Amino acid sequence: MTQAPTLETIRLILRPHRVEDYANCRTLWADADVVRHIGGMPQDSQAVWFRILRYAGMWSLLGHGMWVIEERDSGAFLGEAGLLSAERGIAELEGVPEAGWVLGPQAWGRGIATEAMQAILDWADAHLEAPSLRCIIDPDNAASIHVAEKLGFHALVDTDYGGKPTRVFDRPKQ
Repeated sequence: MTQAPTLETIRLILRPHRVEDYANCRTLWADADVVRHIGGMPQDSQAVWFRILRYAGMWSLLGHGMWVIEERDSGAFLGEAGLLSAERGIAELEGVPEAGWVLGPQAWGRGIATEAMQAILDWADAHLEAPSLRCIIDPDNAASIHVAEKLGFHALVDTDYGGKPTRVFDRPKQ
């Protein structure tokens, strides 16, 4: 698979990134509240552009990657979610697809992350050979921990990533 398939839920369309998403992605990753628990630093335009290119590359090279989360009714850009390989140097992530999600404030508290990730996890269970998926979450990010637990992830280990406490979660293939 060289491009993200389109997935649909009751409220969402998950689709491949396009060049036209650059402005929305830039806004998302430049928001200090959005990145507070994801590295803590807003990203500049070039970093966001390279991020979009990496997403395409993951699909091309790995057969999995990230999707744009779009609201079905309005077409609004809500964020990004998917599976990645980030080579973070965290032993527990080696050889295991890493689940990740990031949403803009307009999507917070609406169950969007859970709905999007459930569709992605269903896709992964059907299409990937991995025995489990993992994710990393800042231990202070109660909202993302809640999403992960609803999706069947459980805490595996607490570690350090980039000088910050990080919790690794695991979800066996279903």
